[in-house]
Amino acid sequence: MYNWLFARHHGGSFLLRIEDTDRARSTDEAIDAILSGMKWLELLWDGDAISQFERADRHRLVVDKLLAAGKAYKCYATAEETAALRAKVRESGEVFRGDMWRDRTPGQDTVDKPYSIRLKMPRDGETSINDQVQGKVTVKNSTLDDMIILRSDGTPTYMLAVVVDDYDMAVTHVIRGDDHLNNAFRQIQIYKAMDWELPAYAHIPLIHGPDGKKLSKRHGALGVDAYADMGFLPAAMRNYLLRLGWSHGDDEIITTEQATDWFDLENVGRGPARFDFDKLDSLNAHYLRQTSASNLLPLIENALENTIETKLSDVERERILKALPSIAERAKRLPDVVEAARLYCNIKVVSVTDKAAKTLNEKGSMLRDVAIELEAITDWLSPVIKATIMSFAQAKDLKMGEVMQPIRAAVTRGGPSGDLVDLLEILGQKETVSRIGDWVNA
Repeated sequence: MYNWLFARHHGGSFLLRIEDTDRARSTDEAIDAILSGMKWLELLWDGDAISQFERADRHRLVVDKLLAAGKAYKCYATAEETAALRAKVRESGEVFRGDMWRDRTPGQDTVDKPYSIRLKMPRDGETSINDQVQGKVTVKNSTLDDMIILRSDGTPTYMLAVVVDDYDMAVTHVIRGDDHLNNAFRQIQIYKAMDWELPAYAHIPLIHGPDGKKLSKRHGALGVDAYADMGFLPAAMRNYLLRLGWSHGDDEIITTEQATDWFDLENVGRGPARFDFDKLDSLNAHYLRQTSASNLLPLIENALENTIETKLSDVERERILKALPSIAERAKRLPDVVEAARLYCNIKVVSVTDKAAKTLNEKGSMLRDVAIELEAITDWLSPVIKATIMSFAQAKDLKMGEVMQPIRAAVTRGGPSGDLVDLLEILGQKETVSRIGDWVNA
């Protein structure tokens, strides 16, 4: 999202590349999840999505150039030899550089042996990155290993492919998680070996869970689709993620238009932020309240129809549109809206909460008389409905609550609802009397 905002703020291009060199993990399902997640978040990219795997021939051409220039070399060490040397070096407290074949000349005994290609890393001096979030970061070149850029099976590694692709796609800014900061020092060596201009780097902190540890599945951090399924709105998700690692004064509610206008890298925090579902719920509730009924209904329609197991009628649709502003005031997520909207559908409410059942058992005897009074109303409007109930209560020497509570219990069976009189007006006279009658005649 920060890449998207940065590109839009500066009038640049936001490019999407699927880094699918790991064929075991890069299934069609996994790729579709990336594309659908981006679309759901409304972070649309410019041009076509690029497959890194399909560019393998280009990556191999770069390896050939590096070999020809003496900046890379063939390594005939087996996986077992490499693992043994790595363990030995670590035991001695030294740095494993993977340079077993760096200064060796292949002989007759290597003719038929498989080999990988390693990049010759500089051994002297330092490499520095003027990171636009982390500031200047420096490592000694003596700590950099001669990384493999082409595997023994001829496939390019991610470390090579990402650099070649960034260069070919004219990427000017690499904005990514700070877990890639160490990779940057190695990737820079490919740029230098090819005499390519370096991009600007900005490594942003990772998101942590409430316990301060890196966000993972145990915190509920599933794919983007999971947040959609939980009922969060894309605009709320963007706002929350934006504020999780970036600030603009004390502003908390920030529209996408404002974010695009304001976003810069200077205000990205250096420390990891903690994911907080309560804050996300609060923000989502705000965006639900700001969403018009006509835009909110399509977001819940499929889920609602699945719940009631039938298509919405025109009458039900009209009722729900009238009720949605009130429903949204009390909802945190879309499933809350779906549950409340069920009240406005012509369905037989089978289940009843314990509280509603208790109210009906204690006060339900009056409902037949109340139904008669409500059925006699000729002008079904909130003021008239309320006046009728008040008049009934006075005639029976009852408090308003003693009449309203049984009506609410009979109409909603204990389901979520707002103002009762408004609910009755939207439901309509026929449906209201019918629901009360269902209980009376049960």
